[in-house]
Amino acid sequence: MTAAERRLALARELADAVAPLLGPHLALKLWDGATSPREVGPDRLVVRFADEGTLAALAKSPKLDTLVRLHALGRVDLENGDLFDLAERRPSLRGRDLLRAAGPLRLARTAAAFLKVPVGETRLPWEGQPGAAPGRSGDPDDNQKNIAHHYDVSNAFYRLFLDEQLIYSCAYFQDWDEDLDAAQRAKIDLVCRKLRLQPGERFLDVGCGWGALICHAAEAYGVTAHGVTLSREQLAGAQALIQARGLQSRVTVALADWTTVGGEFDKIASVGMFEHVGLKNADAYYKGIRRLLKPGGLYLHHAITRRAKRGDERKLRPEAKAILRHIFPGAELDHIGATLSGLERAGFEPQDVEALRRHYARTTALWCRRLQANREAAIAEAGEVRTRMWIAYLAGVSLAFARGSIGVCQTLASSRAKSGAVDLPSTRADIYRA
Repeated sequence: MTAAERRLALARELADAVAPLLGPHLALKLWDGATSPREVGPDRLVVRFADEGTLAALAKSPKLDTLVRLHALGRVDLENGDLFDLAERRPSLRGRDLLRAAGPLRLARTAAAFLKVPVGETRLPWEGQPGAAPGRSGDPDDNQKNIAHHYDVSNAFYRLFLDEQLIYSCAYFQDWDEDLDAAQRAKIDLVCRKLRLQPGERFLDVGCGWGALICHAAEAYGVTAHGVTLSREQLAGAQALIQARGLQSRVTVALADWTTVGGEFDKIASVGMFEHVGLKNADAYYKGIRRLLKPGGLYLHHAITRRAKRGDERKLRPEAKAILRHIFPGAELDHIGATLSGLERAGFEPQDVEALRRHYARTTALWCRRLQANREAAIAEAGEVRTRMWIAYLAGVSLAFARGSIGVCQTLASSRAKSGAVDLPSTRADIYRA
């Protein structure tokens, strides 16, 4: 028996020992094509290991990040289903259960056999490239590199899974069966209603994406709107949208960091942008928004949130680290309590908070399904590795929203006045009009 044949035999023994714990809906497949258990029907989800280097990589670095890399590269994959199916069918197992089934000696013997095997490629195509995303610093140049990593893939790529207006934030489903286009139209109109936009007002959208909100605010509410983005692809898309709708006299957009924006605005919105600010820059951000807002003005803050923890420790889960490393470099999530405290310290008075977690779970699930349906076109546009990574990321965050691991909130705040006066109705009934 050759060394490679011996390693395959050890891996097969390990897979056979673990397979009974996986239940009736999961199976394992090694690089020789055989499965554990041996009989696998078409409805059984199969986790496939493409080569022995995958086990070597996991033996040398048994971390989620290793698995994420191997999956993105197609070296660990799923057959007969996707990540949603895996989450649904995954048995409730503890590490001790797997250790008991595998046997410590068998596990140690198998790991030792693979430690000297070449791992193969685990680096992703964008890692180590010139101009790579640097992580969080708050510096405008670093901010732009971080944004470019995620948003400047290509507009054509995002058209494959976003709605018709390319809105890349949580939709608002007035009915859970509503389609994505209708739910996104409802979301941007909800933002406008919460801000109670009026004709002639100056409106700023910080992180305006492809321009849907600023164009809708000008068309439907008669404001003069300005948007800023750090994505060159989004800038081009927003400029094209403004021109197509004939809004050049009322809507402008600029490639600019939030720290460089000047002027004074009646109303300001930030929808899905704060996550990129970084928590050490949060107070400066809130103060900067307060500086741009006229006295008595309204600010709508829409951001993904994390759970508050005892002592507010910032230890990140492995899946959060993977997303920050590969999907959203430099990003951080705050909990809603910190958001409200930060707004108050900056001179705002919070007026309303609405949690939209379930809406984002559905939004991201729809995005994931649409990208899966357009997989071949996405690969042609952005490459197979990025397509696989984005599908996994969208599925993962959808599951996190569904389980409540993360949330998303819209917070409406007013610029605090010395008199205490607030120009708002006594109830929110006008916001949720039919």
